[in-house]
Amino acid sequence: GFRQCKQELGWTDYRFTNFQHIERWWEIIFCVYTMISLNSSVLLGLNQSRQLETEAQDLSDVDFSNHPQWNHESGWKNALNNLRLIIQPLLLFWLIYPWLSIFPNSHLLLGFNHLIAAMNQFKPYYASG
Repeated sequence: GFRQCKQELGWTDYRFTNFQHIERWWEIIFCVYTMISLNSSVLLGLNQSRQLETEAQDLSDVDFSNHPQWNHESGWKNALNNLRLIIQPLLLFWLIYPWLSIFPNSHLLLGFNHLIAAMNQFKPYYASG
């Protein structure tokens, strides 16, 4: 349920005592919860227009579900883990970026550029109103 989702997103890890900080943290948690929920298979199945859009996608789009760690199960936690897989290349790039000024590697930069460009083809579902 919602309680487990909040725990997974780190709501129980907050260390804030200022109301404004707690409120901001809650906004972040709730936004992420909403984003994950909108991309879960349960809610995607309710939206017929999304199914039509999926069928009309180009064949040139990347199939992210080919990743060996992709979870094909339905459920909120599975959707969260799959979205985590999608953002991993960008996070890893920014972790390694400071080292590239010490040990320049144009091939590595080019590889990250291609990988992140492919990952940017992911089309999450956002409600249009």
